[in-house]
Formats: sequence, structure tokens, C-alpha cells
Amino acid sequence: MDLEALRHSASHIMADAVKRIYPKAKLGIGPAIADGFYYDFDIDKTITPEDLAKIEDVMRKIVKENTEFVRHEISKKEASSIFKKLGEEYKLELIDGIENSKIYIYRHGDFVDLCRGPHVARTGEVKVFKLLSVAGAYWRGIETNPMLQRIYGTAFYKKEELDKFLKTQEEAKKRDHRILGKRLDLFSFNLEMGAGLVLYHPKGAVLRTVIEDYIKKEHVKRGYQPVISPHILKSDIWIQSGHYEYYKDNMYIFEIEGKEFAVKPMNCPGHIIVYKSKKRSYKDLPLRLFELGTVYRHEKSGVLHGLLRVRGFTQDDSHIFCLREQIESEILGIIDFIENTLKVFGFKEYEVELSTKPKKHIGTDSEWDEATSALESSLKKRGLPYEINEGEGAFYGPKIDIKLKDALDREWQCATIQCDFALPERFKLKYVDKDGEPKKPIMLHRVILGSIERFIGALIEHYGGNFPLWLAPVQAMIIPITKQQNDYAKKLQRSMLQKDVRVIVDERDEKMQKKIRDGELEKIPYLVIAGEREARDFKVSVRSKSKGNMGVMGFDKFMEVVTEELKNRE
Repeated sequence: MDLEALRHSASHIMADAVKRIYPKAKLGIGPAIADGFYYDFDIDKTITPEDLAKIEDVMRKIVKENTEFVRHEISKKEASSIFKKLGEEYKLELIDGIENSKIYIYRHGDFVDLCRGPHVARTGEVKVFKLLSVAGAYWRGIETNPMLQRIYGTAFYKKEELDKFLKTQEEAKKRDHRILGKRLDLFSFNLEMGAGLVLYHPKGAVLRTVIEDYIKKEHVKRGYQPVISPHILKSDIWIQSGHYEYYKDNMYIFEIEGKEFAVKPMNCPGHIIVYKSKKRSYKDLPLRLFELGTVYRHEKSGVLHGLLRVRGFTQDDSHIFCLREQIESEILGIIDFIENTLKVFGFKEYEVELSTKPKKHIGTDSEWDEATSALESSLKKRGLPYEINEGEGAFYGPKIDIKLKDALDREWQCATIQCDFALPERFKLKYVDKDGEPKKPIMLHRVILGSIERFIGALIEHYGGNFPLWLAPVQAMIIPITKQQNDYAKKLQRSMLQKDVRVIVDERDEKMQKKIRDGELEKIPYLVIAGEREARDFKVSVRSKSKGNMGVMGFDKFMEVVTEELKNRE
């Protein structure tokens, strides 16, 4: 059964229902998407949750009518005439942009829409659906265009599938990293500072530092060498790399003393210049350069979404310069690095895509074929199943994208491996081979975590804010029962800090139960309660987020438990 066809049909039924309730509404577009469908409307009224219920009622009537979805192939002139009579100005704009002389429309009953399909046979087949939310959306995603109202919905063939989806959606709301980020005091955004720019609070900065420290050490273990490149480069470099031509609209460009510069959207050119800084031999390769590089990209305000889509972010970015015969072994090494890293952070499953040559690209077809073959061969050698993503490679080379799956089975774009013959050619990169002849190296672009911001967002939602001990910004909170135990609590804190445990003392003049409740809401892994008896015997009463009430134990024994858990990254 074709779920896309079902959902596309549901979007038409929803549009029909909206037109029946609001005859003056104008239609935008209404495609099927990953989790359902949406339709954009220009309506002289703000759609509310109560309105969604009314629209659903009318949709059920349309389903009950069981009318046929009929496809017609007509000329552009006929299509323009139909939608001009209907007053559908957005459809007329779409028709004007269609190069083909033939246009496809679909009808069911009196409703007609510009559409190629596919659809189910009759409206009666769309029995299980739900309208989910309303959001604003600029027409065609352009900020200077009118703001439309986008109604999201979903549809399934079975009610059990819808129920499961809605349950997952409800759980996803509880795990929303934007809500938890504020509640746990991890990060914020400030429009006065600028949209899409993350401000890390102390706890969020600790979380990010723990992640970065881990990934830096792992790179060193695997033979990567750290580099640091400037945040701005002259536009000449971006023109040479091709980013200026292919990526200019997403770059922040400015002028200094009559020369044009750009804030880096990528780290590649800086690493290339490091490679070119001295003469290289085949004995130097592979050369693995690594940087936690912060980049800036101009994303439209309408697509910004918490940590998942921002304008400034940091990547664990690496560029590997290697011989042709080293390509496959390097790719296999990267895949191993990715798999190990995902496992350490608690992600057990992932999906793999191989993205091929886009229409706009640089480099020769033969080199694209060789690069694609190397990536595909590596995936096959590792026995990894993958999907082909036609035409979605980078402008300079094909790529492997790895999408991790979280606790709710949702996919998050994470690691990528790109094989590039083109940029070494553009920058005239050379090494001297064993015969003394100059040769061109091959360049692999890769990230393991990807955007640190996006990875943190995924981590928050995966764990619902209940981080394992090694990642928790605050690992333990000591709660003195009365003021008389404050000195004992501080003594314990000093001892724990010496052993690299992130610990705080709650000295507030509040009841113990409130302190415990607040610690639980802050999702702190260990709450350590210190009363008069504990202070006398050098003991603590321990509450664990994962193990429950662990009772009274000697402080040294408690530290053994914590140390072992940290060692195993639990």
C-alpha cells in the first residue's frame, strides 16, 4: 500500500474541506511529507485548534461521499483558464513556472487541484487521518512573499498505526529539546542578539565541553592532527573553491579596506591552505587534519528550529588528504569511527544514504564515477545496507550520509563522508610520489558528530534530558538536612571535585523534600543527602535517578560506585 499516495489524497481532501468552510480561501501547495502531509492556505482568518476539529468533520463527510480521484492532462492555457476562474492566484503563478506544455490536474467531486499525483482511487479510502497543527509559512519559502497558514496532518491505513504515531508525537513533545533546554537551563536564543545564534548557559557549556573533549581525544587516537583556521577569508578563496558560485546566498559577505571577505560557511579551504603550506611527499599521506570549526550560514528565519537548524554552529570537521589507493581504507576507518562514537553516546541504530552527482557540480564525470564507486565499495565491504539518494551529493563530490535513530525511532542527520577529486584540482594540490613525480592527492571531507548543536539537540531528545552520568552537566547534588551539616556537605563537595565529579551543594533555606524534588526535576543523576548521623559516621544517604533509593553507605563506597559508572560511560 502506497502511504505517500494516501497522504497526498488526504491533503486534497483537507483542501476541499477548507474551501467548503472558507470559500474565499486561496490554495498554495499541499504535498505528502515524511510523517504526513500539509497544505498552505491564504485565509482571511487565523486558524485555531477548534477550527481543525471543524475541518476534520468536513473531511469525514468528503470521505463518506467516496468520490473518485480523476486525473486530467490539459494544456497550460486550459489550466490557466480553470484556475483564473477559481481565483487561485498562487496556482496561476505555479502554472507560469511550468516549462512543460502539458499540465496535470486532479478532480474529486467539485474540487480541482493542480497536481501530478499519485492519489488513491477514491476519497473513501482515506479513513484514518488526523490534523495536527497550524504554522506560518512564506509562499514558496521566500520571506518577501505573503505569509500563508500551513495546516499539518497525517494519515494511515490502520487506526493502530495512527494511535502509535500520536503516542510517539506526544512523547516527542515531552522530549522537545527547546523546552528541556530552557527547563534544564542549558541554552537560549535572543532575538536582540540575532536569530539562530545559540547562547550556551553554564550547564549547556559543560555538556558541550564534555562532548568536545571526548571527540578531540578520539581524533588524536586515530592519527588526526589538530588545526585551527580563521573565521573569515577573502572572497578570492571562496571563488577558487566554488563555494562563492554554489553557496553565495548562504554566506555572510562584507568588505574591509576595499577587499571582499566572507565568514566561513565551511572549514575546507582553511585545511587546504594548511596542506599547501609545505611540500608534501607520498610518505606524508594520509594526512588527517581535524578542527572543531565554527561556521556561519544564512538560513532563512522560517526554517530555524532550536539547535537543529541554526545560523552559527560548530562541526567536528576533518579533511583527509590521501593517495588513490588509500581511499577505501580511509573510508572504512571513518565508518568504524562513526559506529564506535554512536555506540558510546547511546545510539544503537542508524540509516545510510549514498548521495550521487547533482546537476550543478564541479569536476569530471570520470572522477565522480570513481569517487562514487569508492564510497559504494566501502559500504558493501562493511555489509551496510544503504539507499541511493540521486543527485543530492555536494557540488564537489558524492557522499555517504549517516542518520542516527533515537529512542523514538526518529532519524537525525549526523555523520557524513564526502569523496572529492575536484577541490584538489582547483587548488593545484600536489605530493611527490616515490618516483619523484608530482601527483594530485584525493580529499575526503568528513564529520563524525556533524553539527555539535544538532547533535546536542538529538542527545537531549534521545535521553529526554536524563543524561547518563558521564554526560550530565551536574552529576551529583549534596543536600544538607540542616544548616549544621553545611560544612560537612562542602567537605564532601571538595573531595568529589578533586575526583572530577561535577557536584553542587544545595544550601538553600528550604525543606529537604523540596530540595529533593527540585533535584529530580533538574534530572541530576545522584542526590546525596547529609544529615547529622551521616556527618558523624562519614556516610551519605544516596538517591539515584536510575537505581532509586540506594540507602545509607560510606562516602568512599559511594565514590567507588560513581567512579565505576563514569569509567564505563554509563
